[in-house]
Amino acid sequence: MKCTSLSDMRSKSRHQVSALSGPVNRLIFILVLSAVSCQLSASYCYAEIIDRVVAFVDDRAITMSELENNYKDTVKLMPGIKKEEVLNTAINRILLLREAKKLRIEAPAKDAIIQEYIELKLKTIIKITEEDLKEFYEKNRNEFGSAEFDDVRDKIENYLIEKEVNQRLEKHIEELRSKAYIKIQLEK
Repeated sequence: MKCTSLSDMRSKSRHQVSALSGPVNRLIFILVLSAVSCQLSASYCYAEIIDRVVAFVDDRAITMSELENNYKDTVKLMPGIKKEEVLNTAINRILLLREAKKLRIEAPAKDAIIQEYIELKLKTIIKITEEDLKEFYEKNRNEFGSAEFDDVRDKIENYLIEKEVNQRLEKHIEELRSKAYIKIQLEK
């Protein structure tokens, strides 16, 4: 059928639509629509939860698979550690990484970012005096055997600095946790 005018084209398109509106064509359309609908609903009916959330830290979720992976890695180094401890460590890491991000600390690995943050935020302000070193040496002289103070001075200083860093880090993490929304959903 050849159309010569706009009105011919309109009548042709009406004719094609009316050809589709016959009872057989309606039935085919309904069957196809039903088949697609059944297929979609069947896939939703059999959907399952692949991973569940074990904790929230503000807007960040920690999934069970993340926890399991961390636990497997950690238990190799520290046999007997509990999942709750690994989860709390993961929460602390998230909080420390956020703080490091605020200071625009960058490094190739997350552990390096956290270490740099601790160095910058906590370790640089710790001052151990010579008196502190000598006092520790005298109190623990039997631990050093026959070693003179000058021979163990650097070891004592490193030990005292690390001890102070750990104490300050513990307080800092408590402060960060108090300011964050943390919800733990780990079943015991």
